[in-house]
Amino acid sequence: MADNLDSTIRDNASGPAKATADGTSMEQHPLPDQIAADKYLSQKAAGRNPAKALTLMKIVPPGAV
Repeated sequence: MADNLDSTIRDNASGPAKATADGTSMEQHPLPDQIAADKYLSQKAAGRNPAKALTLMKIVPPGAV
């Protein structure tokens, strides 16, 4: 799904913002709105997997090397 959304955002960014043909008009969502939707969907997908919510890291005190 992410690849599909990435390609959709790329296609929308490269295409015209507004088009009119034979009395029919078409306008796309602004790019910042598309980016916000992409971020929202990726955060939503990350929230489905609780294992990704926890990150393991090694803590080293400042004086120990």
